[in-house]
Amino acid sequence: MRTLLRFAVKAAVSGILLYFAFSRVNFNVIGARLDEIQYSWLSAAVLILIGQIMLGSLRWQTIVEHCDTPDTPPFALSSTLRYGFIAAFFNQTLPSTVGGDAVRVWLLGRDHGSWRTATYSVLIDRLAGVLVLALLVIVCLPWSFALISDITGRIALLVVGFGSIGACLTFVAFGFLHWRWLERWWLTRQLMAAASTARRVFSSPSGASLILAYSLLNHFMSVTAAWCLAKSVAAPLDWGQALLLVLPVALIASIPLSIAGWGTRETAMVLAFGYAGLSESDGLIVSVLMGLTAFAAGIVGGLIWILDRGKRRFQPPP
Repeated sequence: MRTLLRFAVKAAVSGILLYFAFSRVNFNVIGARLDEIQYSWLSAAVLILIGQIMLGSLRWQTIVEHCDTPDTPPFALSSTLRYGFIAAFFNQTLPSTVGGDAVRVWLLGRDHGSWRTATYSVLIDRLAGVLVLALLVIVCLPWSFALISDITGRIALLVVGFGSIGACLTFVAFGFLHWRWLERWWLTRQLMAAASTARRVFSSPSGASLILAYSLLNHFMSVTAAWCLAKSVAAPLDWGQALLLVLPVALIASIPLSIAGWGTRETAMVLAFGYAGLSESDGLIVSVLMGLTAFAAGIVGGLIWILDRGKRRFQPPP
């Protein structure tokens, strides 16, 4: 009953936000853009998103390797990619932007034998992605302020960027606390253990550099995919503008408020384009196409999931 209620709330949030986004656009402009759609650019965006899934899986593998103890079996690359694609599929089909994270925890815990490593590694992976994304938003602020003159848009960038960094640093701070009273409760005890593991992962020079590189490339691929989608409908958006607009939108869309980010992403993109003096209709088109191409890239994970289930069904019992 609680799960059904949570789904209903998220569906309602998606519906309300989508209604708000669609109410601000010109459907004649949207129709004209879609009439000129170029499927070569659309295909390029799908391929970039598939590559992004692979890159994110490699980052997760690096984190798992630094979370493991010496007696833990290695996390094979084939398993890393398989779990990453399956998680991407469930990110698009489950009523949450973090549904794929739960699937990754379950798959790694089931096959790798360590539920603790599975849970902490996924949490740290999510933390690394959000932290680097927020840092990019902050670094780009001088150029973002030059593009966005609206005071509301500037305040939103500051709140989103510094708020996300503050939340990440608050979590990491738990790893430095040694207060006994925090160990009385299960939640704070687990947060302290997870934060301590994150500190160990990020303090490794080789691990931290790889995680940073994978995260930067991952976010730049999101920007490039959005730019390709704008090119596919001949929307006037250059790569630099996409960099300044897509990053904060991605940060907002990572908040698990709606179904697979639908509604949250569209509203944020429409407002971002409007604040930048660009067509809000173009912002909606790019956002919707981002959702559709992400679903198309996730279909690969659905096929892998089906094949994996079939393989397990027909395997002889040990």
